[in-house]
Amino acid sequence: MQQRAQRADQYAPRRRSRVLLGAAAVPVLLLAAACSSGSDGGDSDGGDDAKKASESAAASASPSPTVQAAAYRQLPEVCGVLPKKTLEDLVPEDTKGKEGSSGDPTTRASCSWSSLDNNGVDGSQFRWLNVSLLRFESDATRGAGDELAQEYYEKQVTDTKAVDGAKNVKSEALSGTGQTATAVRYDLKKSEGDFKQQTVIARVENVVVTLDYNGAGLAGEKTPDADELLKDAKAAAKAAVESVTKANEEGSPPSGSASGAPSEKSSSSPSAGASVAKS
Repeated sequence: MQQRAQRADQYAPRRRSRVLLGAAAVPVLLLAAACSSGSDGGDSDGGDDAKKASESAAASASPSPTVQAAAYRQLPEVCGVLPKKTLEDLVPEDTKGKEGSSGDPTTRASCSWSSLDNNGVDGSQFRWLNVSLLRFESDATRGAGDELAQEYYEKQVTDTKAVDGAKNVKSEALSGTGQTATAVRYDLKKSEGDFKQQTVIARVENVVVTLDYNGAGLAGEKTPDADELLKDAKAAAKAAVESVTKANEEGSPPSGSASGAPSEKSSSSPSAGASVAKS
C-alpha cells in the first residue's frame, strides 16, 4: 500500500505540470488571436486613411494650370485704324465713320463707313466698309489668347465662305498681314443691285481683324470691278493690322485716345466679321 502511494506521489508533479502548461496555453492563444484580429482591422483602416491623406496632399501640391499671358493688351481707336487717304479712296463720301457700341472697347470694337456717290440720272456708286476688332485674353480654363484667336479666325473664314445667297465664292491666303490672313470674295444679288463683297480676316497675335468692303452700281450705274475692290480691301486690312500692332507697342497711347480720325457712335455694333452688303 505504501509502495503504491509513493508511486502516485512520484507521478503527481508531472500531471500537475501538464495541467498547468495546458491552462497557460489557452490565454496565450486567445491573446494572439485577439492581437491578430485587432492588428488586421487597424492596418486596413489606417491604410485607407493614409491613402486618402496621400491623395489629398498630392492634389494640394499640384500647381494650378497656367497659360502664357496674351501678347496684346488693348485695341486702337477703331475708327482711326485706317489712314485718311485710304478712306478717301474707298469711301469718299464718308471718312469719319460710325463706331459700334461696345461694352468693353479694349476687347471688342467696330467702325463702319457708308458712301454713296450720286451721279443723278446716270445712277450711283455705293460703297460700304466695316472694320471689326476682337481681342482674346488668355484663360487658364479655355487656353492661351493667341490660340483662342486662331480658333475664332478659322470659324470666321468658314462662316464667310458659307454666307447665305453668296455666288461665285473664292478665297485665297494672304501673306504679310498678321500671322495668318484669308481673303474671301463673292457676288451677292439684292433688290438694289449686284454687290461685290470682299472680306479679309486676319489674326495678329491674340487679335482678329475682320474687314468687309463691298460695292455696287445702283440705278443703272455699272457694277464695280471686283478685282479693284479686293485690292483695296487687302491694303486696308493690312493697314488695320498694323494699327493694332502699333497700339500695343511700348509707349503707345491707351485704347480710346484721340489717335485717329474722329468718329460718331452708332446705335448698334455690327457683329465681328459681318459680311452682308448694306445699302
